[in-house]
Amino acid sequence: MAGILEGIKVLDMGHVVAVPAAGATMADWGADVLKIEPLTGELARGLVGRLLKMTGGEFNWYIQLLNRNKKGLALDLKTEEGKDILYKLVQKSDVFMSNYELNTINKLGLDYATLNQINPRLVYAILTGYGTEGPDRNERGFDYAAAWARSGAMYMIGEPGSDPPPQRGGMMDRVVGAHMVGGILAALLHREKTGKGQKLEFSLYHTGVWTLAEDIQPALLDTPPTKHDRTKALNPLWNSYRTKDERWFWLAMLQSDPSWPDFCRAIERQDLESDQRFNSMEARAEHCEELINIIDDILTSKTSNEWERAFKKHNVIYGRVASPTEVTTDLQALANGFFADLHHPAKEARIVTTPVKFCQNPASVRAPAPEVGQHTEEVLLDLGYTWDDITDLKEKGIIL
Repeated sequence: MAGILEGIKVLDMGHVVAVPAAGATMADWGADVLKIEPLTGELARGLVGRLLKMTGGEFNWYIQLLNRNKKGLALDLKTEEGKDILYKLVQKSDVFMSNYELNTINKLGLDYATLNQINPRLVYAILTGYGTEGPDRNERGFDYAAAWARSGAMYMIGEPGSDPPPQRGGMMDRVVGAHMVGGILAALLHREKTGKGQKLEFSLYHTGVWTLAEDIQPALLDTPPTKHDRTKALNPLWNSYRTKDERWFWLAMLQSDPSWPDFCRAIERQDLESDQRFNSMEARAEHCEELINIIDDILTSKTSNEWERAFKKHNVIYGRVASPTEVTTDLQALANGFFADLHHPAKEARIVTTPVKFCQNPASVRAPAPEVGQHTEEVLLDLGYTWDDITDLKEKGIIL
């Protein structure tokens, strides 16, 4: 069955994570995504030597995760012939997206004004670190710097007094990629109504601020947020606890009053239910440190498996703190298609799928990521170049 974006042609001139992630999502959904790289390959192809050694072979899972289902074209865009090839592709495409620096985009003649002249119906999406205006508009910024550190997320994560923690690799980049997909699809819908293309701007910094909006918004209202301190959580049923076998749970009962009787039964302390110190959300907040100490002592008396059985029996809302390895074998993740088989010449592997499920037109992982310039000849022949033209371009070093 055809993917839901069948027929949409996307030029993905991205590198590392955010734009490639957006391209991978659209490719999974059926779009025809062409990955455009320099002749030496994009940045991520050279960043993962250590990761390749960890996987024990030439299977570059980093590239595969973010570039499956795409075709690959390698071009020297510093040459007029290389730019001419890209301009011909722009004429036939629906979307152009990139996270190259703005000065590089402008030097290469890939700015919106230029590409809009070639194809007024083009949806043009550009990602920067900090936005296109302001004193830092030209600053480079990976997601660790612009979306994690600068946004306030790094400041707010962790217990009071702890060192600010790093994010996990590409975490905020993939959030940005999801917003890019949403914006691009909205622009394509607008084009269907008006016939006109659209320029879209995204930034790592703004996405980080939106992601942290529940902390930024109070700050806008002169109420600076505070870090979560598990020993003083005003709602002890919205907190983390350790078990006898050194595992952790997050209790997730935001509306704690309806859940309080069930929780007391689960921990076999029905006496606490009517205790005046704890019998309402306000009382539990007033005596939170005392109650947290009680819960700490109780939960360390049994293993995580024992508590999980009790929590399920008594409708306690919780989340087990799982390791990435545990997630890969989680029956719930497997049942809902969180992973797909990827058939690659170097390795048969499972790969993480994108988290949108189209029931009538399901997304799919159909092909591995391209090698650098793998489909260059195919793309050029489709544009009307002859084999003699292709040979000449190779001899000039414009294509591989």
